[in-house]
Amino acid sequence: MASARAADHPDDRPEDWLEDELIGLDPEDPETRAFAAHLDRMQRQRSNYTVEGSLEGVAEFADSANRAGGLRRLTAVVVVGLILLGVAVSVWYYLGDLLAVLFG
Repeated sequence: MASARAADHPDDRPEDWLEDELIGLDPEDPETRAFAAHLDRMQRQRSNYTVEGSLEGVAEFADSANRAGGLRRLTAVVVVGLILLGVAVSVWYYLGDLLAVLFG
């Protein structure tokens, strides 16, 4: 069982795994290149329990938001705005409590 799971690890994939997935497609075609990049992102596994993994997830979100258009881009902008608003409100309340303790 352990050997089957080890073969699924992305570092254990052969170097030409992507070429095997794209048999019959023109490698110079921009749509094929975009599809290959999509496959690579889908197959990549990262640890979400490390700072590097979390930052990579944020970078992927930013890249996908930049590629998106229309309603999806607007939704991403609203989500980021709400997150920043939440952080700003939390900092505001924290500073208020801190000043109340120091000068109150």
